[in-house]
Amino acid sequence: MKNRHSFISRYLGFVILVILFMALTVQITSAGSRSFTRKIIVFKSEALVEQSAENVLMKHGAVKLKKLELINAVVAKVPSNEVRKLALEPDVLRVDDDIEVQISKKPVVIQPPQTLPWGIDRIDAELAKTITTGKNVKVGVIDTGIDVNHPDLKSNIKGGYNAINPLRPYTDDNGHGTHVAGIIAAIDNDIGVVGSGPEISLYSIKVLKKSGSGFLSDVIEGIEWSINNGMQVINMSLGASIDIASFHDAVRAAYQSGIVVVAAAGNEGGAVSYPAAYEEAIAVSATDRNDNRPWWSNYGSEIDFAAPGVDIYSTYKGSNYATLSGTSMAAPHISGTAALTISRPVNSEYDVDSDGKWDPDEVKQRLIDVSEDLGDTGFDIYYGFGLPNAYQAVQLSY
Repeated sequence: MKNRHSFISRYLGFVILVILFMALTVQITSAGSRSFTRKIIVFKSEALVEQSAENVLMKHGAVKLKKLELINAVVAKVPSNEVRKLALEPDVLRVDDDIEVQISKKPVVIQPPQTLPWGIDRIDAELAKTITTGKNVKVGVIDTGIDVNHPDLKSNIKGGYNAINPLRPYTDDNGHGTHVAGIIAAIDNDIGVVGSGPEISLYSIKVLKKSGSGFLSDVIEGIEWSINNGMQVINMSLGASIDIASFHDAVRAAYQSGIVVVAAAGNEGGAVSYPAAYEEAIAVSATDRNDNRPWWSNYGSEIDFAAPGVDIYSTYKGSNYATLSGTSMAAPHISGTAALTISRPVNSEYDVDSDGKWDPDEVKQRLIDVSEDLGDTGFDIYYGFGLPNAYQAVQLSY
């Protein structure tokens, strides 16, 4: 009888151990297969980011990836079933999706070299260099990076930042950013092409991967770097179809810091993409050699200007040259023109706040005043105020 009780006790103990092991296994398996989503968690103040961010993230099983001081936020991987609970935390202002942002270009077509790209010729930027070359004006190219060894760019590249991985170089592994940079500031050196302002200071701000896409949080970090490092113009030939509040906050902060924000309208033949659609940004649509808008150039009341964007020959990664089409190519024509304008002293006619320097709205007004009207008379949704003339933009009376 004693042996029988002993056997039953041992058997029950074994069963209990098996049940506990199975429960533990289920729990571990469940945790291991947990679904995570990447979010931008915006706190109500800078102080709350410092005080409670770590505890809030830990409470909801979130993994911190980076901090975005510009908008009082942190980027984190959050368990999908915790997102709504996290958003209800008293210190949290909102939780935004860390969406993917993409470059705005059309397919690559290689063409023979030419000395003066038609787009530079169309805005008369080659004539503007008789007055100014844009020397020392700081333009941040927020993109896939810039080929730092390109012979037509390297002497104008003054620095940069890799927001994807700050420990990695900010050089271009896609080609898009290098192409944009050449339109802005390719050197006047008798090889390849010449840019809008051949002595503009370029800064390579890498926020997009080799594929041409990247996380919004990296773009925001690139904007933050631009503010902290004194950029005067930033070019964003990238976009997303979704309006994310954190994106708008970052663009607004750049504008309020005095940066001229230029952005591509997008290539879907529909609504203007973000950040171009934000009122603080200058939205640029594309034109061809005949001043016509290609079907794919986005349009809407947010469009400010039109610029050459079809078959644009410029610098490319690997010390090469290539022809691309897209509003990505149109935007840097405006960025270059804005930089040339800033390189000239502001006169009383435009210095509305009498601070002795060009502010974003003052630069925009100058570009409006020197724009050639395209399309319907006056402002329209396809060409905005028209096509600015760089040569006229720098001819200021004092």
